[in-house]
Amino acid sequence: MTEAELIKGCRRGDRLAQKMLYERFAPKMFGVCKRYMRSREDAEDVLVEGFFKVYDNIEKFRGQGSFEGWVRRIVVNQALMALRKRHNFQLTVEVSNIEVQTGISVEDDLAAEDIMNLLNKLPVGYRTVFNLYVVEGYKHREIADIMGISINTSKSQLILAKKRLRTLIKKNEGKNERFA
Repeated sequence: MTEAELIKGCRRGDRLAQKMLYERFAPKMFGVCKRYMRSREDAEDVLVEGFFKVYDNIEKFRGQGSFEGWVRRIVVNQALMALRKRHNFQLTVEVSNIEVQTGISVEDDLAAEDIMNLLNKLPVGYRTVFNLYVVEGYKHREIADIMGISINTSKSQLILAKKRLRTLIKKNEGKNERFA
């Protein structure tokens, strides 16, 4: 079934189309959920809730842009709502004038599983900003609006996340050849 046929079927409430849509997009969207949520169970909850929102709002998809991108945005928003319920992002500390080394590309040097393990070691604010900025491509202004923080807090959380990731990588260099 084509993507357009799946969307039409879901708009009609066709359970088979909903199941096929889920099977097509769930693996990739589960990866998105795991980047934001520490536990597998929380990621699964966010995934299911996200797909409920997809089905409930599928009439709002107008075909402008990719459908996968539209689904991803819903899933990311669902993950952020789940995080907001558990964490107060307003409590993050703003830090300015931090010197950060450049030249190390964490994203390029590590396997996806390694990145996931490292991201799970970050505080929730660092991890969330890192995901939104580096992986999802949001701008700091958008992140600030989404999370209810200042733009400077978003920037400092990203800087501190990268700094913490570098530290974690250095600690793991002797323990794991993949980091060498």
